[in-house]
Amino acid sequence: MISLTDSAVKQLQNLVQGQEDQTKGLRIFVESGGCAGMQYGMTLDHPQEGDEIAERDGVQVLVDPASAQYLKGATIDYADDLAGSGFRIQNPNAIRSCGCGTSFESGEGAEGHTHSETAAH
Repeated sequence: MISLTDSAVKQLQNLVQGQEDQTKGLRIFVESGGCAGMQYGMTLDHPQEGDEIAERDGVQVLVDPASAQYLKGATIDYADDLAGSGFRIQNPNAIRSCGCGTSFESGEGAEGHTHSETAAH
């Protein structure tokens, strides 16, 4: 469902190792808000019943069933460049982006926000 780049795996490994509880994964969710009506959120969390879990090299990305429809086939990357540092979501479901480059419309007509940074970085 979701894939992770090498950079995202390394950053997530560093984040989890810095936690007292190292059994957490990166939860990615979609919620109301943002300039297009929906936005991504990210936090470190434990797996919950019904979550879709992408696991690679000992780290996990967790997605609840309601958010999974917006994230199917997405790639999670981590970048530290002039545009800022943080996890970034490359979403193949985005068919149209707004002028600010942070909002998108999915193939099903649902809209979302591509917030690329997380408080967990």
